[in-house]
Amino acid sequence: MQEAVKRFFPEEHKTWDLRQFRRKQAENIQIIADGPRRNTSLIIYDDGEGQHPEDFEKTFLSLLRGNKNEIHFVQGKYNMGGSGAIVFCGDKGYQLIGSKRYDGNGKFGFTLIRKHPLTEDEARAKKNTWYEYLVINGKIPAFDIDEMDLGLFNRKFKTGTVIKLYSYDLPSGIADISKDLNYSLNEYLFEPALPIFTIEKPERYPHTPIPQRELYGLKRRLEQEDSKYVADYFSEDYFDQEIGKTRVTCYVFKSKIEGKTAKESRETIQREFFKNNMSILFSINGQVHFHYTSEFITRSLKFPLLKDYLLIHVDCTEMNPSFRSQLSMASRDRFKDGKESRKLRAFLTDHLRKSKLAEIYKRRKDSITVEGGDTADLIKSFTKSLPLNSELMSLLNQTFKLDEKKEKKKHKDQGNHKPSKEEKEPFRGKRFPTYFRLKAQNDGKTPVAKIPMGGEKTLKFETDVENHYFVRVEEPGELQLALLNYEPNDKTGGDKPGLPKKIEDVFNVVKSSPNDGIIKVVLNPTRNVQVGDAIQLKVTLEGPGESFDEIFWVKISEPEEPKEKPKPKKEPEEDKLGLPPYILVYKEKKDDNTLTWEQLEAEAGVEMDFDTVMHPLVEGEMLDRIYINMDSRVLKNYKSKLSTPEQYEIADKRYITSVYFHTLFLYTITRKRKYVIHRMKDNGDEEYVDLTDYLKDLFENYYSHFLLTFEVTEILN
Repeated sequence: MQEAVKRFFPEEHKTWDLRQFRRKQAENIQIIADGPRRNTSLIIYDDGEGQHPEDFEKTFLSLLRGNKNEIHFVQGKYNMGGSGAIVFCGDKGYQLIGSKRYDGNGKFGFTLIRKHPLTEDEARAKKNTWYEYLVINGKIPAFDIDEMDLGLFNRKFKTGTVIKLYSYDLPSGIADISKDLNYSLNEYLFEPALPIFTIEKPERYPHTPIPQRELYGLKRRLEQEDSKYVADYFSEDYFDQEIGKTRVTCYVFKSKIEGKTAKESRETIQREFFKNNMSILFSINGQVHFHYTSEFITRSLKFPLLKDYLLIHVDCTEMNPSFRSQLSMASRDRFKDGKESRKLRAFLTDHLRKSKLAEIYKRRKDSITVEGGDTADLIKSFTKSLPLNSELMSLLNQTFKLDEKKEKKKHKDQGNHKPSKEEKEPFRGKRFPTYFRLKAQNDGKTPVAKIPMGGEKTLKFETDVENHYFVRVEEPGELQLALLNYEPNDKTGGDKPGLPKKIEDVFNVVKSSPNDGIIKVVLNPTRNVQVGDAIQLKVTLEGPGESFDEIFWVKISEPEEPKEKPKPKKEPEEDKLGLPPYILVYKEKKDDNTLTWEQLEAEAGVEMDFDTVMHPLVEGEMLDRIYINMDSRVLKNYKSKLSTPEQYEIADKRYITSVYFHTLFLYTITRKRKYVIHRMKDNGDEEYVDLTDYLKDLFENYYSHFLLTFEVTEILN
């Protein structure tokens, strides 16, 4: 697609990042609202090729002709995309098509498509209706024009195509076409070839501040240098023999935007970047075809703190066509539950959990970590009233990872901690690299690394280029790998044809973006190589500036022996129990072992206010910790009826114990019984509800009032 843009718009495309030039180009493709608000029609104008009237029946009105199969930079292959919109054109299915060829020759042709209204006799005889189009005397109606006023923005119609979709059934939440539809299309057209206008009419929304907005894809909005939303982004390039080539780009949003609360920040980010509830976007030639929701982030990646703050784009353009064609349903709007889609999900999970995302998640989690509550005392109190051999205790043993023994060891080793390293100066990358070198001794002859069969090896390269060099919109660079020489192991014969010619023949490859001066390349041998083979590689860092090469040898080694896990020592039954810690949170700072609402909001985007009772941090299948709000309205109302410090202390203990153990049991039982929670949306659709959100919402809605009136004195005593 990008090659086509450079070919047809060789100079123009370089200026589209400037708003005045982008708006001028966007006039050539317009989506215009028409009709009353409650019965919106859409006009779509494209100043493109256009068609002669006599060609309508084999272009606009044809089905299954496959006239795009050999044009790689256009979407579609069955010639049915335009027809698919008819079913959304009101009860009568009206759609108007008008067109004139780009060179001005010929007439302007038009036709009207509709759903055939069945007569009484037809209704009795036919099972279904059909769609039909207007002809006069067997021909598409046509007449001569120089130009026409069709209500386009800033121009009259001369050539191209215009389509009107009458009474169009827009998705819920889309009213103002210039804004709401713009945000929605920005997600689906992640990186469109050309800018587009979405236009609202003043008579429909007279108070709309910007009735004409240009649309140029979510990618460019995310990668603006002065973005107030995005904290960081990076990309990784993957090659797998079965899947082919993919580029995965991860965008991590700020948990708190300047001038907004955590709640306002999250709502703004969701409205502007996740309008269609798509967290992982899979695109071909810049257009999104299918997606995952945030469920992938919480359940597969196990990064719950990033659930509302992470968008991942997977470019499938260079995937193996045979693999890609098996991923989606025929409608190409959602995944098919097949072995290919399951392999892709597992592949992405494995690589992303080892990527820079893991570092980002750890930083966010560490920022809201303190010593926490005295979980051991709770365990002792709890076990007095619950037999150790009960099913519930067994259930807890299976679910939670922290045990008393680890806690004791932690306290024992506290005096032996190492001093923290001095903080490094922040990395300041250059726009173009001035050096690029392998971070290993390389004499050009001796292999710099041994790569085990069935395993992988990470090679690191040092450079001084900025982190976004590979993914930035303007003047990006690229890392290229090439196979220079191949020396097979002569000890073993074989019947495979010839020697490998390409890097893809010998390695599955992962290439990462520069990260503070380091570029990583991960090599995993394919089945085409054998132990003892020596391979000479050339790695080139290239771009608009100077290019740099590193040439070196690697060798294929024996598979690594699986590491034997030490056998766990048998421990007394009472030492097996493990429980997640709790952390107390207050509106204002209390001490070093507690957090504040502001810390949770600013560092991790976790909203907490007077209505919040607790926030469980769930990572995959593990309840990692529980944040308990000590300034909740529930606790304050309960304590307002008390008068002495002793009563306040007992109330705090009652509250902490009740919230902690009820969260614990609700979580454990839900996981153990394998419940999956869904909620009905306003439009009637079901949406998956994360267990964290479910438990948090449960406690905010009267459940916690019951807890404080429930008798737990036996535990407290």
